[in-house]
Amino acid sequence: MDGTVPMHEDRPIGVAIVAMGGQGGGVLADWIVALAEHAGWYAQSTSVPGVAQRTGATIYYVEMIRPRSGQMPVLSLMPVPGDVDVVIAAEMMEAGRAIQRGLVAPGRTTLIASTHRALAVTEKMQPGDGRADPAAVMTAARAMSRQFLAADMQAIAERAGSVISAALFGALAASAALPFRREAFEETVRVAGVGVEGSLRAFAAGFDAVIAPAANPAPSPEAPSVPQGGSDAQRADLARALQRLDAQFPAAAHAMLRHGLARLVDYQDTAYAHEYLDRVARIAALDDAAHDFALTTEAARQVAVAMSYDDVIRVADLKTRGSRRERVRTEVGARPEQPVGTTEFFHPRLEEVCATLPAGLGRAVEASPVLQRMVGAMFARGRRIRTDTLTGYVPLYLIAGLRSRRRTLLRHAREQAHLTEWLTLVEGRARDDYALALELLKCRRLVKGYSDTHARGVGKFGKVIGALSHLGGRADAADWIRRLREAALADEDGKMLDGALATVATLATVPTEIKETVR
Repeated sequence: MDGTVPMHEDRPIGVAIVAMGGQGGGVLADWIVALAEHAGWYAQSTSVPGVAQRTGATIYYVEMIRPRSGQMPVLSLMPVPGDVDVVIAAEMMEAGRAIQRGLVAPGRTTLIASTHRALAVTEKMQPGDGRADPAAVMTAARAMSRQFLAADMQAIAERAGSVISAALFGALAASAALPFRREAFEETVRVAGVGVEGSLRAFAAGFDAVIAPAANPAPSPEAPSVPQGGSDAQRADLARALQRLDAQFPAAAHAMLRHGLARLVDYQDTAYAHEYLDRVARIAALDDAAHDFALTTEAARQVAVAMSYDDVIRVADLKTRGSRRERVRTEVGARPEQPVGTTEFFHPRLEEVCATLPAGLGRAVEASPVLQRMVGAMFARGRRIRTDTLTGYVPLYLIAGLRSRRRTLLRHAREQAHLTEWLTLVEGRARDDYALALELLKCRRLVKGYSDTHARGVGKFGKVIGALSHLGGRADAADWIRRLREAALADEDGKMLDGALATVATLATVPTEIKETVR
């Protein structure tokens, strides 16, 4: 695949790049134009902004042609379906969108795509797992293209300390779809003079990833790393937690428990991690090897998520971390000398404000219309906060510092009560119906996020759990709870759940003789 490719047709070569904001699609287009012009070709590029819901998805189009003596070419401004030689997709859904537009043609088009995913708004909006299946796009890509080259270019670029455009440029060189040698591609990067060393590393890695994909396997997931910082007492406390994990819990649940410990130490502290192990241990005491300890593993997952609930403190903490600033700089491709501004939008409801107060004060505000109006007036409008300025960063930093007081706040008291009630229900059912207990554990997936999202999730959770009153003693109770949970996750407004609950309500009214006949 290395080397030059003879052009059997004296016609333009069209290259379409489909990318989102921050992925360097414009840089990649500029590199391709510079590559062609350095070889003495005519080349031009255009760009057409796409949908904002895809974070500024844009089509960049480059067209190039060998010079003809005494003639000036007229090049197209837009890709024409069925007449594109190379399509470069900086994300898997963008590859699918290019195929839908007809830009990828069998027998002609080389399709180069990164296999990583940047979820669309419609995928993120789903209460459950709304992710589209990339396998369908992969199948279509192989069927519709002359040559399909794919790898996780985002991960490749990150490991090389660069951006995805450089890795995609390397894959383009490896594809031999353009009549230029690898050395010409690399010289183009050098002449550009920006982030040369990192770009060349990513270029080489992208080149190798499509030349010999079997020799460049994706890195295997590592065991979660539990934070080791803090005082000597905190490190000793964490060591005890890790010893408890190994000694008290089945090996099948160890990986998930380590994830839970890492999450909760980061969220609160080591004492909170011990509380987590205490709760999971109560479920583990009811589990056994005959069920592959599925109950313990699911409890390790759901209890960790439940204990690390999203609140104003958590949001402020995540937005003021140094790692976030570095991630933002990386995502926008900022050079070291370039300043990057970040504006956050906050509009907490009265409920969130009260939840962040000490439990007694929060309840007093909720019970007093006068206090509600006073507090509500302070947060009536949303606020935009520049976290790259001192006046914007410091207030959020102080709110994040309330983590040490989280256990005294109203939100924590309510979350603990809800958690205790849920786990007590699971324990009671586990003794008689293992499958039902497992489904009840999974129902905690319904509770997520904060503000309105959290309120809707709690409401759906209550409805699903409330259906147990109609399912008492039924052998298929676990199956019904699963169906109700899936219905709750299927749509945001809960219409499917309400329909399923109406069906469940009829079960208790069916005459006994009919039940027996159906069985």
